[in-house]
Order: sequence, then structure tokens, then C-alpha cells
Amino acid sequence: QVQLVESGGGLVQAGDSLRLSCEASGLPFSDYHMAWFRQGPGKERELVTFITHSSDSVYYEDSVKGRFTISRDNANNMVYLQMNRLKPDDTAVYSCAASRGSAMLLTSNYNYWGRGTQVTVSS
Repeated sequence: QVQLVESGGGLVQAGDSLRLSCEASGLPFSDYHMAWFRQGPGKERELVTFITHSSDSVYYEDSVKGRFTISRDNANNMVYLQMNRLKPDDTAVYSCAASRGSAMLLTSNYNYWGRGTQVTVSS
């Protein structure tokens, strides 16, 4: 049974930092590309960032470039999202997702999803 479990969310002030973690189990983690999505209040789910299975390529949505960093630890089946200089617009439920396909920009490409962790940024 595949599980993706996120942690690290919370309530912070604008300008603060948070580090999200996603622990994967039940799948050959190093074979999967990993991503973080978010869904803010009244908004559609959006892709924030992804990292390929071997960490040789990463993508960031424009609004988080220079502030967020994705990384992974294949030895421990973990993926991380370091979020710096947080803004109120970053408020959302953040979910990690796993994909074996190459169409990393497509939500439908992702095979497994976590339940998410809430990040709230106050102004």
C-alpha cells in the first residue's frame, strides 16, 4: 500500500520560513518523480514544484522561484520543500505527489497523492 505523508505545516507570519516533509512508503521511491502541489482557499490546485527521480531536474512555479527549494533523499524515501520569505498568498494545503510518467506539468500524470498539510501565512 502506497502512502505519502506530509508534515511540517503551520501558522507563520509573512517573511518567515517553513520546511515541509513528505515521507513515502510502499513504492520504489527512487523510480518516481516527486512534486508539491498546493490548493489555497477558493483556488484550484496548482503545481508548485517538482524534482525528477534522480534530482537532475527541478521546476518551480513563477511565484515561488527564488523563495522555495525542493529536495529529496532517496535513501530515506523523503522529499522536502523549504519555503522562505513566505507571503499570505502562499496560504494553502500543500500536498506531495508521485509520478512515474514524464509529463510532470500535468496533474493527471501523478499516480499517488498525500493528504496534505496546512500552511497559513498571516500578514
